[in-house]
Amino acid sequence: METTRQGAAINARGIGVKGPRGWAFRGVDLTAEPGALIAVQGPSGSGRTCLLLALTGRMRIAEGHATVAGFPLPKRMGTVRARTALAHVPGIADLEPALTVAEHLQEQALLGHRGAPLLWGRRRREATRALVDAALAAAGLDPATLPKGLRTCVRDLERLEALRLSVALAVMHQPRLLAVDDLDLKLSAEERAAAWQMLRDVALAGTTVVAVASDAPADALVVSTGAAAATPTAHDTHDTHEEEAAHAFAETGRA
Repeated sequence: METTRQGAAINARGIGVKGPRGWAFRGVDLTAEPGALIAVQGPSGSGRTCLLLALTGRMRIAEGHATVAGFPLPKRMGTVRARTALAHVPGIADLEPALTVAEHLQEQALLGHRGAPLLWGRRRREATRALVDAALAAAGLDPATLPKGLRTCVRDLERLEALRLSVALAVMHQPRLLAVDDLDLKLSAEERAAAWQMLRDVALAGTTVVAVASDAPADALVVSTGAAAATPTAHDTHDTHEEEAAHAFAETGRA
């Protein structure tokens, strides 16, 4: 049975995900109430992104058991996937550099209308505008601060602005669980604090938030993926398991 609050409760015991190169992670425990702010920490290669994808129904759990919003994994992966959203996940939830902020928002608004009552003309425009405005407010992205407002191309955004846009696009689907990867990558201390405040605000509004980050604020629930489950070869410059995660997600689809 689903929880009555907007956010998704998480209960995981001894969960693990296995990929072509072995275990991405295993033995992870996590208990979180709806609206919790969760930080995922661990060394590169320890399966941090894979944990995000597992908790959002996008990678199959190979051992242990978990429920998200009351739905068991891996049995109800599709149901969990429909109630969760990803932001800022390389290779999976990427922004298109050549598109403007407005174009990204319009595209997600169209996707967000799927399954909603059919609206036409002025009512549809008003509904879309309300959806976009709410998402921008939730992510703290003020178009007035951008070089060309909503016509600003993604390639011209600062890193924190791009992160905010990615979060805005994700919350347009009104998820019960929002998963964010590489939250504080290449951000200054001030920008990291702003990024965490953004996610804190989303969590305070009721949505459960889980984010991969190198540093976690004192009020976040911290879960660790532990030691790296596989050792990349000398020429690997990216997180091996994150590449596996992108591949696995491409096979399962973006639903």
